[in-house]
Amino acid sequence: MIVDWEAEFQRTIDADSRIEPRDHMPESYRATLIRQIAQHAHSEIIGMQPEGNWITRAPSLKRKAILMAKVQDEAGHGLYLYSAAETLGVSRDQLIELLHTGRQKYSSIFNYPTLTWADIGAVGWLVDGAAICNQVPLCRCSYGPYARGMVRICKEESFHQRQGFEILRVLSAGTAAQHAMAQDAVDRWWWPAIMMFGPTDDESTHSQQSMTWGIKRFSNDELRQRFIDMTVPQADALDLTLPDPALRWNDERGHYDFGPIDWAEFWQVVNGDGPCNRQRLAQRVAAHVEGAWVRDAATAYAAKRADPGAGQAGSSTAAA
Repeated sequence: MIVDWEAEFQRTIDADSRIEPRDHMPESYRATLIRQIAQHAHSEIIGMQPEGNWITRAPSLKRKAILMAKVQDEAGHGLYLYSAAETLGVSRDQLIELLHTGRQKYSSIFNYPTLTWADIGAVGWLVDGAAICNQVPLCRCSYGPYARGMVRICKEESFHQRQGFEILRVLSAGTAAQHAMAQDAVDRWWWPAIMMFGPTDDESTHSQQSMTWGIKRFSNDELRQRFIDMTVPQADALDLTLPDPALRWNDERGHYDFGPIDWAEFWQVVNGDGPCNRQRLAQRVAAHVEGAWVRDAATAYAAKRADPGAGQAGSSTAAA
């Protein structure tokens, strides 16, 4: 019996079921998944830097411990995502090489500096809040390993968003200087956060095809609007102002209207000329090079665990 694998793939997509690693899939579907999952993984790893920058400077031991745990979570997210990408037939070494040589990208948001402690709150509240809006629908992604990995990632991102909100709540209710610091952080992170969803739908190269395949569930503009609608009441609760004079509720649309996004800034950062692009990538490459001995040691240990007799034979030979 001859199986029409293309038709079988499409039936699975149409039934809103999952594609698994051993299933047939069009090469373009595989390539799209590798690009998206890799960019997501790279973003988690690069995203450790702006927050890791504040671990030693956090205002209390408790804050240090919380921030350290969050950065460790992000490393774990990168691990889950690289592992999901590997099920598509690409190695982690290949993906890291593509990142380090600039042939694969990561989220533009991680090319902005964290100037004050309030920035850590703004990153948690706004950046992780935007990530939640974008990533919760990925729990229903048509590719099984990606969807299953996103379940745990989204639970942890939700906790991170609450941590950021709590940092800003404490600062906003503190001294006038603390409130001003919180407001300044929100002023600087708001527009980059809403740029995180990518270009408008009519400018997005991959969005429509990804939605057809069930990789994405909502368009960039739909997700951006959802995030804005969710965030405005939270800003009111924080007694902080979002830096957009055009931001107002529209009864007819049932959504908040918002001002124009500076897409020139977005593309400038995406194309490598943001405030911290070179610094972030250089630090990532340096960490990879300096960590080679750890990877070598882990590989040797794994080999010894897999074949304990090999180590004993080597010791006997050396003794002889």
